[in-house]
Amino acid sequence: MELMRLIVTGTVGAGKSTLVRSVSEIEVVDTDRQTTDKTSSVKEKTTIALDFGRLNFGPDMAVHLYGTPGHARFDFMWDLLIQRAHAYILLVAADRPGDFRQARQLLAFMEQRVQIPVVIGLTHTDCPGAWSKKDVAIALGYANKIKRPPIVIVNPAEKASVVQALITLVNQFNSKKSAAFSKKRSKAA
Repeated sequence: MELMRLIVTGTVGAGKSTLVRSVSEIEVVDTDRQTTDKTSSVKEKTTIALDFGRLNFGPDMAVHLYGTPGHARFDFMWDLLIQRAHAYILLVAADRPGDFRQARQLLAFMEQRVQIPVVIGLTHTDCPGAWSKKDVAIALGYANKIKRPPIVIVNPAEKASVVQALITLVNQFNSKKSAAFSKKRSKAA
């Protein structure tokens, strides 16, 4: 059975823990604790280490989902989790432009450590003041549509929505893997 390790990362309150919980076929392992800082205005609990869930993608593939903490003070966990990952999804709350800078920093952090497929998942798109895909992409530094990773709208609380986002991520991984294999074969020939 093929095992795929996917990271679910993003800013505080973007929906990482909710996403892992909505699709996991096992009881989610979490490290949520009561918030004690300004985060309490967004949510009651926050992840301090990781969330872990598992999803079977057919009889031949299992997906391990690792949700990261959103706070930058836990970036050592980002570093630990991303090292063995196959791909990751960055969740961004489209209604909180004040978080876009941190999301961009998180992307840079991950890209400095690994070159793996990424999908950007926009959450909270149904909230007042939510930005469009295009505007969020530009805010994250992806003005060039060709160099931009896929951006999907995802509702972390809806299993079908999450599965669609994960399928996009798995497809990104498979197409990168295919391209790398083709490149390797052409060099050998």
